[in-house]
Amino acid sequence: MSEFDDWSVDPYIVALTAAGFLIALVAWLPLALRRLPLSLPIVCIVLGVAVFLIPQVTLRPLPLLYPEFSERFTEFVVIIALMGAGLKLDRPFSWQRWAVTWRLLIVTMPLTIFSIAILSAWMIGLPWIAALLLGASLAPTDPVLAADVQVGPPKSGEEDEVRFGLTSEAGLNDGLAFPFVNLAIALGLSAATGKPWMLDWILHSVLWEIGAGVAGGWLVGRAFGWLTFQVPAKTKLARTEDGLTALAATFVSYGLTELIQCYGFLAVFVTALTLRHAHRDHDFHQEMHDVTEQVERLAMMVLLLLFGGALVNGLLEPLDWTDIGLAIAILLVVRPLTGCVGLIGSHAVWSERLTLAFFGIRGVGSLYYLAYGLNHMEVEGAERLWAIVGLVVLFSILLHGLTVTPIMDRFDRRQR
Repeated sequence: MSEFDDWSVDPYIVALTAAGFLIALVAWLPLALRRLPLSLPIVCIVLGVAVFLIPQVTLRPLPLLYPEFSERFTEFVVIIALMGAGLKLDRPFSWQRWAVTWRLLIVTMPLTIFSIAILSAWMIGLPWIAALLLGASLAPTDPVLAADVQVGPPKSGEEDEVRFGLTSEAGLNDGLAFPFVNLAIALGLSAATGKPWMLDWILHSVLWEIGAGVAGGWLVGRAFGWLTFQVPAKTKLARTEDGLTALAATFVSYGLTELIQCYGFLAVFVTALTLRHAHRDHDFHQEMHDVTEQVERLAMMVLLLLFGGALVNGLLEPLDWTDIGLAIAILLVVRPLTGCVGLIGSHAVWSERLTLAFFGIRGVGSLYYLAYGLNHMEVEGAERLWAIVGLVVLFSILLHGLTVTPIMDRFDRRQR
């Protein structure tokens, strides 16, 4: 008998081999795709579809089958992306210098939420609570999948109005969409129990969670800024030249603020801005950013591989033609219109306004908010909500991924 007759595949060894290939792709693909009209997320989804079409792969990575994992893994990916986004913003924080950001947050995002909710109730007949949850989930632009339209690394100088606006918007609106998700949850619980909701929602979900999130993020950022740049020279963290400091700040900021029941997403981004402000020109920011970017990219690729697997395992089966029409309207009508409305009167020229309005990329943040909402309330037709959000994310990845290179190249030529 040959020793190969008893040969069998060890799943652990297969997993290690697959992880090696995945990490190699994380390092190589961004360079290979730099000048192509393709994005890394598109390639990841295609790979995921191919892997999960193999008959021997029996896992069905549908979010409804793994609700807790879906919420926690998307949460992890988003907080890493928020730290990276905050660290690479060169522009100092001020109300005037961030005017484009405030317009997108205060005008565009609420308009987007209620427009999607109204369309969802009118076009496809969703109950108002489910429609509000859908609107709150799909309103934020994504800090994870928008790397191609964000600013460059710290001190790179790649910070025009469009890239700055999209980066700062993605950093803040992933936290500021939470009150609307909590509003849908509060309305759902009130409908089931008859318990009053308005005062608790205003005092806790709006005032406390936003205020404490900002304050907590600032305090953690100040503490890490002092430890990193200002303690005696031999013991400050910057001397370690270890970018893992950024991950430490991310987890501490998110963990402490979530413990006091406020918005950890908002706190992480504020921590990143405060840490960057502690010594704006130090080279250590580049090292911290590089680590967060590598972890974010690896986690994003794993998530999108699973997303591709969900697509071939029936994620989109509950859709009908009206749902497809709604998804198209959200990307091609709602976001561009509300983006342009929010930027009326701004100093940005029209080419900048149109680019800002068009690249309202939907992605991991939307998946997180829907998972969070469905894990905290009972909603009829959860499969349909997942199918709609999945379709919007898929359309956004394809639409924005295929157009970002030519549009941003043309924009940069006009800027020069």
